[in-house]
Amino acid sequence: MPTAIAVTDPDLVLASPDRHTPTATVLPVGEPQQKYPLDRALTDVHTLIEQHGYVIVLCPDSAPDATVHRLHSIRSVLETDRIAILRPALPPLGLAVLALQLRQLSICDFSPGVLASAARLLAHYVHAGAVVGSVAKLDRVPVSLKAHAKSWSPNAQFAVVASPQPQLLRLTGSETPTGPAFGTRMVYAVGQHTPDWLTGVLAPAWRVQSVSRTRLPAESARWWATGKPGSPGRIVEFAAAIPDISVLYQLVSSVRREQCHWCGLELIGDRCGFCSAPLAGEPPPEGTGAMARSALTPAAGSTRTALPRASHH
Repeated sequence: MPTAIAVTDPDLVLASPDRHTPTATVLPVGEPQQKYPLDRALTDVHTLIEQHGYVIVLCPDSAPDATVHRLHSIRSVLETDRIAILRPALPPLGLAVLALQLRQLSICDFSPGVLASAARLLAHYVHAGAVVGSVAKLDRVPVSLKAHAKSWSPNAQFAVVASPQPQLLRLTGSETPTGPAFGTRMVYAVGQHTPDWLTGVLAPAWRVQSVSRTRLPAESARWWATGKPGSPGRIVEFAAAIPDISVLYQLVSSVRREQCHWCGLELIGDRCGFCSAPLAGEPPPEGTGAMARSALTPAAGSTRTALPRASHH
């Protein structure tokens, strides 16, 4: 059985692109104990481990501390090292796209350790952002004082890209943020905003291969500081990423594999996705529990050749 991919909210499960891609398991650890008690969570995760051997859980980095604590409690009570808890610095829809990519790769011949550590590599190739009506409360992307002031304009709109490099642009014409130089497909989700600029201007400018709509993740309102779950405010979230499993496979395969000196699993990059131990000989990253950002450099020349360039037609 392939390594299980799990998420903490059903909104983070995108539709499978084909009948071969497995779905993700939802572990709603953000729900109150009455709705999703610990004993049920323990049973669900234990079952996943029994069926799949290893579990990779993706959790938004904006999720409340209580949600993360429950995940770590589950791993601690089960006394297992077969659960990887990953919190990439991606907006919720970008995280859903990354989860889909890991689901696609889970049926390939990658070991659980390589698959978990590949999440950090693939996150660098997800172009994720949003069109919002205000950036006054946004603290996850650098916002200038000028942009803060313009947020008070009643009809202001901003295009914000959070990954792979922060960008912020007030929408006043046909100018668009810098996009991917390789072929992608775009997924978008709508709050209380129209997607006209996204579908009519940004998607053509980025030369995406296709555009599809999904529901807005509940966590998006908190991540983008536009409102509350159920009332997310003026937002259209989007994520453009590599859809082709063969390209994803080449991308991950191009990185040299190492063995974790702590748990013995294979990994790529400088940190194990399961036990978080740094590569032997590497200094620990700054900050408690922080993950080094630099670190996944594919073999010279191999990554670029693996990526299909955006079509100019």
